[in-house]
Amino acid sequence: MAFDTWLIYLAAAILLSLTPGPNGLLALTSGALYGMRRTVFMVLGGATGFTAIIGLSVAGIGAVLQTSGEILFAMKAVGGAYLIWLGVQVWRAPPVQLHLTRQAGMPAGHILFRRGLLAAVSNPKAILFFGAFLAQFIDPDRPLFPQFVVMAATFVLIEIATELVIAGMAHRVRHWLQRSGRRFNQVCGATFAVIGAALPFSR
Repeated sequence: MAFDTWLIYLAAAILLSLTPGPNGLLALTSGALYGMRRTVFMVLGGATGFTAIIGLSVAGIGAVLQTSGEILFAMKAVGGAYLIWLGVQVWRAPPVQLHLTRQAGMPAGHILFRRGLLAAVSNPKAILFFGAFLAQFIDPDRPLFPQFVVMAATFVLIEIATELVIAGMAHRVRHWLQRSGRRFNQVCGATFAVIGAALPFSR
């Protein structure tokens, strides 16, 4: 990949990470509920999911999805159902506690990892962005695998940094969230559910 092409891809990746989406919202919620250290598991799960999507896109899954509306709709429907379920869980979560040490009901690391992973692979931004635009940055005259490594590393590092910043900010305002935590959880849960309901119909 030429350096000027990478700069364009870098700009596109930054914009994608800054655009509100399920993983950013999940980082905000997890950072407030469980603290920064435990949110790292969720962030790493999301990074794994994004890496898988990039790999599949480079391997040709983007072209398959674009030519098969049934497969794309099925993926959106499954992802939408998961986001609705996740929204219900966030809606029902108790208000934030000031002491975010391990307590009854706090998810284990592997559960948070799985949440981040599933939110990433069901994220319409990532599916549509990588499926539609990733091929534009691939140089057919150069080896494919090194380009995949560069694209995946660039986006994943940006996404990790963005989500950790979001989680860190949420953790600092936990005093406010303790007072208004129930409403905060309901707003976040409803947003997840709306995204999930709209996912199968997005273009």
